[in-house]
Amino acid sequence: MDQNFAVTQRTKLKRIPDRASYDRATAYAILDEGLIGHVGFVDGEDVYVIPMAYARQGDRLLLHGSVASRLAKRLGEGLRISVCVTLLDGMVLARSVFEHSMNYRSVVCLGSAKVIAEQGEKLEALRVLTEHLLPGRWDDARQPNAKELAATTVLALPLQEVTVKSRSGPPDDLEKDKARPHWAGVIPLQLQPGPAQPDALAADTAVPDYVTGYRRSAT
Repeated sequence: MDQNFAVTQRTKLKRIPDRASYDRATAYAILDEGLIGHVGFVDGEDVYVIPMAYARQGDRLLLHGSVASRLAKRLGEGLRISVCVTLLDGMVLARSVFEHSMNYRSVVCLGSAKVIAEQGEKLEALRVLTEHLLPGRWDDARQPNAKELAATTVLALPLQEVTVKSRSGPPDDLEKDKARPHWAGVIPLQLQPGPAQPDALAADTAVPDYVTGYRRSAT
């Protein structure tokens, strides 16, 4: 397996190309930390972007939804899609409004998703999806029955055309603005869990370690 994704006309970053990376390990680290992917596709004359939970399984991205959904039906037909995952790391405040920015890490994946039809593979994909969202949960909850499996479409998108784009560091003020008195710098941002909130039936049930210790971080 190549360390870098092949650069294509569709994945080559043209604006601020120094923010681009095609490193496979970097892309996979971002995908493994993220939770929500925005899936874009064209259906007839309309364009849709749908936020979805996802998971990476080796060199493919897993998506799932109801068999009745427009997305599942169209993607199962081999429709080309774009999936974008973004991690927001900070707000960048410059001395001029124009130079304000954000620190972020993002991955855009292009391709066609295929339906996972074999039941064993489908069940394993759902396990991977569950464990990506909350490690430890699959074995600590009732797993899908035959009816629930039949109502769910699971799709796999090969990770072949992939671009990483990121920004980090302080603001990049124009030289003529650096003497201005305005505060400039970075407000760091990160996703942090709050205290677990049990439902009424779980009030007397011990909170699992994977809940109390839940974190979303690459480190």
